[in-house]
Amino acid sequence: MRSSFGKVALLMGACVLARLGAWAEAPASPDLAITYDASRANIVPGNNFWMQGGSVQIHDQFWRGLGVVADIAGLHTGNVHGTGVGLSLVTATFGPRYTWSFAHQRYSLFGQVLAGEANGFDSVFPTATGTESSADGLAIEVGGGMNVPLSGHLAVRAFEADWLRTQLPNGSTGVQNSLRVGAGFIFKF
Repeated sequence: MRSSFGKVALLMGACVLARLGAWAEAPASPDLAITYDASRANIVPGNNFWMQGGSVQIHDQFWRGLGVVADIAGLHTGNVHGTGVGLSLVTATFGPRYTWSFAHQRYSLFGQVLAGEANGFDSVFPTATGTESSADGLAIEVGGGMNVPLSGHLAVRAFEADWLRTQLPNGSTGVQNSLRVGAGFIFKF
């Protein structure tokens, strides 16, 4: 379980750091974003609750606004629906991002589609033979946001909003849909 999660994270990092020089028309602009995130999540449809945490994103733009991003996020709640049972969730996702930069504006907008792995732990996950305290599954993230530059090497992630779909055992559909919102800082290299 942990080894497959580590392999996914390592693979994502290697892909982002690969410069894709054959497609490059302009110098690449890698950046690192650190954000605070809140997520309106559910275990089964209709039962929503809030989780809090953060994420680290590595992004590299390689051709006319098109780039790749790796996102590792962690979210936690200590009490799901007043049951006294907590939930910790770590996702590692990777995929394309398109950034729209406007010539006469001080901000840029981006949209992304990411896929990877979700790891839920410190909770209760029903299985056919009982319950487990951790589970792994698919994670898909679709969304976007706005960045505002402060200087040549620092920017603010004014907002980011993503639909996060995870597939972890829940005794019902095995699917969770969440709205993850965040804001933070971006360090450009």
